[in-house]
Amino acid sequence: MRLIADSGSTKTDWCICSQDTIIQSINTEGINPFHQSPDIIKGIVGNMVSQLDGPYCIRNVEFYGAGCALPEKKEIVADILREALSCNDIRVSSDLEGAARAVCQGEPGIACILGTGSNSCQFDGQKVVANTPCLGYILGDEGSGAVLGRTLVSDCLKGQLPPHLSQKFLAEYQLNQSSLLEQVYRQPLANRFLASFTPFLSQYRDEPAIHDLLVNQFCCFFQRNVLSYDITLPVHFVGSIAYYFNREVTEAARSFGLVVGRTLRTPMEGLTKRII
Repeated sequence: MRLIADSGSTKTDWCICSQDTIIQSINTEGINPFHQSPDIIKGIVGNMVSQLDGPYCIRNVEFYGAGCALPEKKEIVADILREALSCNDIRVSSDLEGAARAVCQGEPGIACILGTGSNSCQFDGQKVVANTPCLGYILGDEGSGAVLGRTLVSDCLKGQLPPHLSQKFLAEYQLNQSSLLEQVYRQPLANRFLASFTPFLSQYRDEPAIHDLLVNQFCCFFQRNVLSYDITLPVHFVGSIAYYFNREVTEAARSFGLVVGRTLRTPMEGLTKRII
């Protein structure tokens, strides 16, 4: 049997496959070796193992994860999976490679991740041939859930958001300036905290101020991450932000003359399509 996993900073999708059949799907907390210690990752993998329906004999593992671009980070995850699953055939790759394989389906294209974080690459159908570094939500991650949430919070606290929207936002989440700064600067996983405000953006997406915030951030993503690639290629998307804000993403992409291709909520649909 084969285990395929796709992990972002917020959640991990696990899929057990036997030949051309999906046997079981499991969801756990996200894994990111840049932000989490090995002990925390072990706990998440252990949670997945505890949910397995049977004593599966897993012969190989494909794990695509956020924070898994560097060799030392890949090895941390591989070692934990090897111990937990008693499996030696383990391939750990970046979530970007998984996204490219999922949406490009063996054809050349530009693959973009828009989820809690963001990333992009040019894919030749077999491998990533160009990548603008995402740099995380402090230095980059334009268009991501974390940066959308960061922009919303900043606009609210700096008086750049219409008062009726600021009041609704603070009341809905029971927040004030003090509690927001505490969560962002003193608590762990601020990227997830900021990304948790995207439902508010979705709810009020037709408000001119929110529409402009969304489209401007997606334009920033394309300008800083995608325009350096061969933009005659179709641009594909994967991730919850790309999926739920497809209208605004498409508007921003077309303003640069980009050809919009496939959009998947998660890469798993495309990754399993390769074997089913």
